[in-house]
Amino acid sequence: MLPLQSFFATAPLGVEPLLAEELRSFGALSLRETRAGVYFSGTIELAYRVCLWSHLASRVFLPLAEYDATTPQELYEGARNIPWSEHLDSGATFAVDATITSSEITHSRFAALKIKDAIVDVLREERGFRPDVDVEKPDLRFNLYLRRDRAIVSLDLSGESLHKRGYRHETVLAPLKENLAAAILLRAGWVKIAADGGSLIDPMCGSGTFVIEAALIAADIAPGLYREDFGFKRWRGHDDALWRPLLAEARQRREVGMAHLPLLCGFDSAVGAIRAARINADAAGFGGKLRFERRDVESLVRTPGSMAGLVVVNPPYGERLGEKNQLTPLYGALGARLRSEFVGWKAAIFTGNPDLARAMEIRPVKQNTLFNGALECRLLLFLIENEYFYGAATRPPGVEKPLSAGAEMFANRLRKNLKSLGKWARSQGIECYRLYDADMPEYAVAVDIYGTAVHVQEYEAPKTIDEEQARLRLVEILAALPVALQVPRDKIALKVRKKQKGAAQYEKFGAEGRMLEVREGKARLLVNLTDYLDTGLFLDHRDTRQLLHDLAPGKEFLNLFCYTGAVTVQAALGGARRSVSVDMSATYIKWAERNFVLNGMSTSTHELVQADCLTWVKETRRKFDLIFLDPPTFSNSKSMRATFDVQRDYVPLLRSTGRLLNPGGVLIFSNNNRRFKMDADALPELEIVDITAKTIPRDFARNPRIHNCWQITRKG
Repeated sequence: MLPLQSFFATAPLGVEPLLAEELRSFGALSLRETRAGVYFSGTIELAYRVCLWSHLASRVFLPLAEYDATTPQELYEGARNIPWSEHLDSGATFAVDATITSSEITHSRFAALKIKDAIVDVLREERGFRPDVDVEKPDLRFNLYLRRDRAIVSLDLSGESLHKRGYRHETVLAPLKENLAAAILLRAGWVKIAADGGSLIDPMCGSGTFVIEAALIAADIAPGLYREDFGFKRWRGHDDALWRPLLAEARQRREVGMAHLPLLCGFDSAVGAIRAARINADAAGFGGKLRFERRDVESLVRTPGSMAGLVVVNPPYGERLGEKNQLTPLYGALGARLRSEFVGWKAAIFTGNPDLARAMEIRPVKQNTLFNGALECRLLLFLIENEYFYGAATRPPGVEKPLSAGAEMFANRLRKNLKSLGKWARSQGIECYRLYDADMPEYAVAVDIYGTAVHVQEYEAPKTIDEEQARLRLVEILAALPVALQVPRDKIALKVRKKQKGAAQYEKFGAEGRMLEVREGKARLLVNLTDYLDTGLFLDHRDTRQLLHDLAPGKEFLNLFCYTGAVTVQAALGGARRSVSVDMSATYIKWAERNFVLNGMSTSTHELVQADCLTWVKETRRKFDLIFLDPPTFSNSKSMRATFDVQRDYVPLLRSTGRLLNPGGVLIFSNNNRRFKMDADALPELEIVDITAKTIPRDFARNPRIHNCWQITRKG
């Protein structure tokens, strides 16, 4: 009969009760829950079973020694008393991890090094060999847990974390760990739902983690069956005669269980996510047994043939105020689809911002706190029944929730602006324009129309404004926009605009990758309303682009800091003979290339150059008839040799750029520094004419300081 031993299994915070219940079902004894794990006892065969079958554990440790260690020497000496030759083979590699809390020794790497030294010294003295350390893929991994000067040194039987099942070949941004996804499913009652033949749907499936983990549970498949390795397999104490029957049993149970899979579906709006989910499902052995389709939340419906079951979803929840409020319509749409399509089902929503779930207008029946890494989240459990609906869900069909007094006031201003500016834009053939720009200071947003879509930028509230008050104002804005503009909520993109420094104005904001084609005169241009703070088209430069279009016929044109190339497109359509567009961002050079292709422009005639504009201008010997120079206010990009400040550095920049002008050539210089001061006397060789007023479009007339602009020629 195998002896009983003590073990410790770790798990994500909040999962400990579920893990204890799971371990008990395996036959574990003497269970004791603690923060982020469970102590238990059993045979080594039981430990193998936990590694193979646990849906929840992250690691399984076999304690080797426990002793007091208030000094590095005590830590080292205690480790020397462990019979390391019973664990490590000759030629084996190892690594030591350390976690320290409330102890005299405070540096975890130093503590791990003392354990490593003890292992090496003991094995060299006893067996005449020195094992090598391999922190990436060691044969054996040991763990030191030092708490209140009490050390526990353990062997990690799992090797890599057990959440790494082995099927995830493709991933998406910020995926849930597999064991956390399994914990959510277990909390939601998926075991009973699956046993009763119920279906599962994840409307934002990402790389398919919920769907695949649900399939493993429903088909009675050991999560560790797909792993290539475990830490215990190169342990000298490993008993393969115990391990082989466990594997055989797991394979047999999988064969039986695969025949009893219920309907499991995953939907996502991103094509890349659906591709990743299908690849991962294939790697898990499910082939076409799991359904993955591209579908927006707004079009979520019950899959034909599905039985009442579980809708489980980990929707985005944002970290900043603007991001959170932008997500309110998403949660609202999810709630609307659940109420209309899934009555009689259960739902589980895992979110880091439970306040957003109020937009679903369904009352949760239970909440659990779980941690996604260090982030405290809520698992909200719902019964999709009429008695739990409130708000819009209880109003008669077709009756909208009335706007608040503030929202109605904002909506009226939008309608007023739309009546005048909309008429003007249509008469001018303008598809993209600014409709509203903080006209009412308490509603501090900019609202831009991009064809059939709306782009909203919330200006960062002053510190004197209460955050909750700002949030409520933004809620009113989001409520008023679709009513006043008669656009669907999913056509409204919201961002928070803060004061930018350096390259921050070009930093990525999201990861949806959706391009929208818009028109400006004869130009066709691609904009992105979701992923970047700026959309790819500066609306305040519309008249400037038209000016360059009119100046361009027959000219050699240079566009510096070219961004997405919209100015070059207009110059080319205006008749520019050739052009060069320079920017140091690979992202925007590729974007500009797509704009060129969209307008039938050849990159052999209209060159794109990825380079630091400041350096390129100094080094090039080419001459141009027409130049557009629109530098950032400030930049400290790593791609540049030095920082750039437009007020500090404009004189040498204009001097070196002006040198590139052919006789009679024109340089249009613009920037967005509202405090910029031009000193024409510092550039006596140039004729500088302020044309700012001429280049401010009508829709920006309320904000004439949106940019500065000059027309520059060489004297003589």
